[in-house]
Amino acid sequence: MSKQLNDSELARFAEQYAAQWNEPDPAARRKQIRELWAATGAQTLVDPPVPMRKEAQRLQFPMPPLEVRGHDALDRRVTRAYEMFIESGEYEFAVEEAPIRLPAGLIGVSWTMVAKADGAGAGGGFEVIGLDNEGRILSDHQYIVGVR
Repeated sequence: MSKQLNDSELARFAEQYAAQWNEPDPAARRKQIRELWAATGAQTLVDPPVPMRKEAQRLQFPMPPLEVRGHDALDRRVTRAYEMFIESGEYEFAVEEAPIRLPAGLIGVSWTMVAKADGAGAGGGFEVIGLDNEGRILSDHQYIVGVR
C-alpha cells in the first residue's frame, strides 16, 4: 500500500526529491536520503546509456536493469550524480512542472537539469515513484530524456 499525498505534500515531495541531488554537503545529503527513501528503497535506471545497451547487444546479453537499493547505495548514486553534474556550479536539478498522480498510487515527477547562468535546459527526465505507507520512496524508475 502506498501513502497518498495531498497537493501540498506532493509539491513538497517533488521539491525535496530535487533538493537531494543538488545538496553540496555530504552529511546533509545522507540525511535527506534517509528521510526521503525507505530503507529498502530502490532506483532503477530504465534506459541505460546507449554505449551500455550497444555493448550488451554486441555480447548477446539482454540489457540488465541498472538498480541501486538501500540507503548506502542510494547515497553513492546521488553523490556521483552530484559530482558529475552539479558540483562544478554550472547546473542544478529542478522540478519545473507539478508532479502528477499516476494509476496504482504512483507519482510522476518531471525534472530538468538547467544551467545556472541562463536557465537553459541541459537535460531532463521523468521518475515513476512508488511510496511506502510512511510516504518514503520504495521504488523509483528513472527515464532520462537527455543529458549533455
